[in-house]
Amino acid sequence: MTDYGELLYYESLSPETEEKMRRDETDRRLPSYATPDEAAVRRRDVESDRPNVWRTPFIRDVDKILHCPFYNRYADKTQVFSFYRNDDLTRRSLHVQLVSRIARTIGRALRLNLDLIEAIALGHDIGHTPFGHAGEEYLDGCLFRETGRHFAHNLHSVRVLDGVFPYNITIQTLSGIACHDGELELAEYRPRPSTDFEEFDAMIAACERDKNEIRRLIPSTLEGCVVRISDIIAYLGKDRQDAERARLTDGEFPDGEIGSHNAEIINNLIVNIIDNSYGKDYIAMDGKHFRALSEAKRVNYDRIYKNKEVREEMERSVRPMMEEMYRRLLSDLVGRRYDSPIFTHHVRYVNEAHYRRETPYEDGEPNRIVADYIASMTDDYFVDLYAYLFPDSKKRIDYKGYFD
Repeated sequence: MTDYGELLYYESLSPETEEKMRRDETDRRLPSYATPDEAAVRRRDVESDRPNVWRTPFIRDVDKILHCPFYNRYADKTQVFSFYRNDDLTRRSLHVQLVSRIARTIGRALRLNLDLIEAIALGHDIGHTPFGHAGEEYLDGCLFRETGRHFAHNLHSVRVLDGVFPYNITIQTLSGIACHDGELELAEYRPRPSTDFEEFDAMIAACERDKNEIRRLIPSTLEGCVVRISDIIAYLGKDRQDAERARLTDGEFPDGEIGSHNAEIINNLIVNIIDNSYGKDYIAMDGKHFRALSEAKRVNYDRIYKNKEVREEMERSVRPMMEEMYRRLLSDLVGRRYDSPIFTHHVRYVNEAHYRRETPYEDGEPNRIVADYIASMTDDYFVDLYAYLFPDSKKRIDYKGYFD
């Protein structure tokens, strides 16, 4: 049993950085490299979306995301551990809160726009599939075979907030969401400013044609860069904590330069980022901490994400179930079987939001609508829907219960 009271070390800010922060504390103006509220750009100039003295543009984005019908579904979507009935394991609802908290801590220290950070963090995974990255991979396979277009959760999060529900979200928030890829760590994160929706749409389309383009995405704001590194910080140690609780690993994780436990990793990376980024127009870590972060990720992949038992169960159950479900829902949608759940549970649900559209939602590209529906599902809903659609199927998911 780990004694969390005896951490390897708990780093502190350098006296120089602390002194700079204290000197700047009374200056309420954002520095030049932060995103001011007046820089916010939306697709449509709508009176109801214009900011006022108490409701800034990015606060409006936060509210839109929190009230999105799909936001509730974070609560039953897998983060990493799909086949465990265990209330102590992280779901996506907690993950996005952790990302928001870590990013806001860094953002406050660096004097950035905290409302923009919160909007990006809370919305960054809203398009994620059930069953984590494996579910994303399987849905991508289904969509690509039918359309030649790829599915990726970061791109789909944009579609949810900009298409499925046309919320008129700012381009700064959408860019941060699209470019949040937490699988690619960098020693430095430098924003690439842009407020051009035509350019943004072309970027999304390029990523759908070629998934390698996703790795080239760069947030348009420093706030987006903060969320991107915070995504890694949020899951790096937490996934280790969850792996131990799920008894998926043998023994403790090796000590590293940033520590081996969640509290150490979060503290030490935040401190190093603040020390190396304060007063600068980019986000950075020093070489030692960056190498330690990369090594910790590698260890996680070896011990957690590539776990043979979990992967085999995914391939045995979730992949064939999703492929069968995709074909059935597509047939129901194209055949206009209005008693099918894709109409009664999805199309009707989306339409009840009463947003004006140039084209009725159900008249959109059918594969897109099927992907929208499957991606919106929670893990439990997916399992129940499969049983409803295919009552005679012997395919099922074997969960590890509370008392197994």
